[in-house]
Amino acid sequence: MSILSGKNILLGISAGIAAYKTASLVREFIKAGANVKVIMTPASKDFVTPLTLSTLSKNPVHSSFYNEDDENAEWNNHVELGLWADYFLVAPATANTLSKMASGTCDNLLLATYLSAKCPVYFAPAMDLDMYKHPSTLNTFNTLESFGNIMIPATTGELASGLVGQGRLAEPEDIVAFIEANILKKLPLRGKKILITAGPTYEALDPVRFIGNHSSGKMGFEIAKASANLGAEVCLITGPTHQEVKHSFIEVIPVVSAEDMYNATHKYFKTVDVAILSAAVADYKPKEFSNSKIKKKDAAFILELEKTKDILASLGAIKTKQILVGFALETDNELENAKGKLKKKNLDLIVLNSLKDKGAGFKSDTNKVTIIDSKNNIKTYKLKSKAEVATDILSVITQKLNA
Repeated sequence: MSILSGKNILLGISAGIAAYKTASLVREFIKAGANVKVIMTPASKDFVTPLTLSTLSKNPVHSSFYNEDDENAEWNNHVELGLWADYFLVAPATANTLSKMASGTCDNLLLATYLSAKCPVYFAPAMDLDMYKHPSTLNTFNTLESFGNIMIPATTGELASGLVGQGRLAEPEDIVAFIEANILKKLPLRGKKILITAGPTYEALDPVRFIGNHSSGKMGFEIAKASANLGAEVCLITGPTHQEVKHSFIEVIPVVSAEDMYNATHKYFKTVDVAILSAAVADYKPKEFSNSKIKKKDAAFILELEKTKDILASLGAIKTKQILVGFALETDNELENAKGKLKKKNLDLIVLNSLKDKGAGFKSDTNKVTIIDSKNNIKTYKLKSKAEVATDILSVITQKLNA
């Protein structure tokens, strides 16, 4: 899966013959899993039709601030379009459009949206070779890059004029690959390996019944997704859950019991940079397992339990370079219990959440956490979505990795 999967790509098309390539470019973005919207300069419609691009992108194509043929039509809000985009690409970017972008000229919807965009902006020039090499064009390139925009250089080849030289729009697949590589190299967890545990464990009584808990695995899965989106290679070890994730940077390893999770975490732990153990592992398991379903006989049923292996403590005892993060779900003396667990299990960080906090804990889409480090620094966060909590946790981890 591409790093662009699920991202919003705004494609701005200016009036050059290379605009014919944008149909393939939209298809490449869609294949990568991105959402695509297109803005065209009015003149670019002479080179490729809005119908083609709207069909491929599955979104309306915009080229003006309002529909002149419908006096009741809503205007196309350039601010909303700019804010919608995770990435903005101008391709082909003609000398005329690039010059306007550099000077702040705002005489069409594409340029107004460019000036409103808060996201990274890429531009892929396309023009004849003498135009590409002209001092004014080179100055435009430098100016746009000084603004933080990213240039996708034109390639060398046969141009519309019949000349051969630099100025040819990069091929659609190369443009997408350039953007992917540019994003990846800037990600703060690129090159890091992270082990994450999630969900409950089920401790079998017999072939039918088990001891478990109410953990949905949502928190662990959100941490896994956030880690992968920051460039990390993720090993997600998960107990039984309905949660799903598809990402090329995430390897999902399903387990059932605490013993299964213990073995899996120890298998991968030595190779990772960070281990985040958010799973709700059973503390006890049945001492005996019945191969046959236990029949209901008496009014009372006595079940003998024994402790499971303490995965977090076992990793704390053998860790070397790894940052080890645990979770504490408490109901009483929350802070002191979490601090005790942090020290006893040799953790670098512990994430505390209390069942007393409304909206926190199992099954909900929100969580309210306090993060404590090994020096007893404490940071408390407000109630947030679990996706936002995952971002907060990884922000603290990233700071420790860079310390």
